[in-house]
Amino acid sequence: MMRTLRTASLIALATACLMASASAETIKIGVNEPLTGAFAASGTYVVNGAKIAADEINAKGGVLGKQIELVIEDNKSNPTEAAAVAEKLITRDKTPVMMGAWGSSLTLAVMPKLIEYEVPMVVETSSSGKITTTGNPYIFRISPPSAIEAAAFAKIIDKLGLKKVDFLVINNDWGRGAAEDFGKMMKEKGIGVGLVETMDQGAQDMSAQLSKLKGSDSETIIVTAAVDQLTLLFKQAAALGLKKRIITTGGSQNPDQIIAQAGAAANGTMHLTTFLPWFPDKTPNPEATTYFVSEWKKRGFDFAGCTESFRGYDGIRTAAAAIEKAGKESGQSQPNVYLIEIADGKVGMKDL
Repeated sequence: MMRTLRTASLIALATACLMASASAETIKIGVNEPLTGAFAASGTYVVNGAKIAADEINAKGGVLGKQIELVIEDNKSNPTEAAAVAEKLITRDKTPVMMGAWGSSLTLAVMPKLIEYEVPMVVETSSSGKITTTGNPYIFRISPPSAIEAAAFAKIIDKLGLKKVDFLVINNDWGRGAAEDFGKMMKEKGIGVGLVETMDQGAQDMSAQLSKLKGSDSETIIVTAAVDQLTLLFKQAAALGLKKRIITTGGSQNPDQIIAQAGAAANGTMHLTTFLPWFPDKTPNPEATTYFVSEWKKRGFDFAGCTESFRGYDGIRTAAAAIEKAGKESGQSQPNVYLIEIADGKVGMKDL
């Protein structure tokens, strides 16, 4: 956490923040997240993580002698609403920088507003490759695109002995992008790619897709969806007697929540994550991880949220660092990716 920033430059972000906040009493950071709708649980986790970062920064004197003020808005898990929220944060709330917008479809909807008003945004979660390949100069992301996540997975995939995989993904930019990037990587590794099934983000019954996947000749299913849908999916897979290996992507699983809600149906599932709150000593910055997890618990938040909330924490700290170090090189990160496995109702590192 607080990943090493590389390649691109946050000069534009820092400069914009400095110019806009020069005469203000506080430095505003807009937070555009889904607090209601299909992704509400995840958006709430991210916002709570952002609040921890802002409190930590302010307790240490703020940025450039000013306190950080988060202006938090609900995009309702809806792309149209996400764009409207961005415009409000920029034009009415006068936020010189934003963080958001959790889902790839939400972030892509916001991007034209960033160009229109020349306001930068730190992307904390979205994984669609299109976000950073469309030439938008106001996008800066700490989250790994699906292609980076797939490339990291490629380094350990041989040890899993995959022969042929199917995909079951949410039918939006996030899910379809994951299927495309992971599918391309699999083919390059000589692994067969079979079915690509989709599900709507609000779908409650995935039995038709799961039945189809059960009958295929693939031994592994790669799944991309948010945690509430994953819980339903695992229960339905168990009810159908589907015994195939399941690996989730995107880092939005909240394995502890899955264990609590799916019970034994979660056993044997594997998950790619970008944060290890269960094993702070294995993270790039054990001290920061330990502090964050401790603060999260101190505030009475459910530990399960740590796997997503750290993104809000890192996103706000990244924006603050850009303001503090205007003119220094920063940008797209290359985060660590870990494979964890749920076994006997507990989260563990996959032994490879």
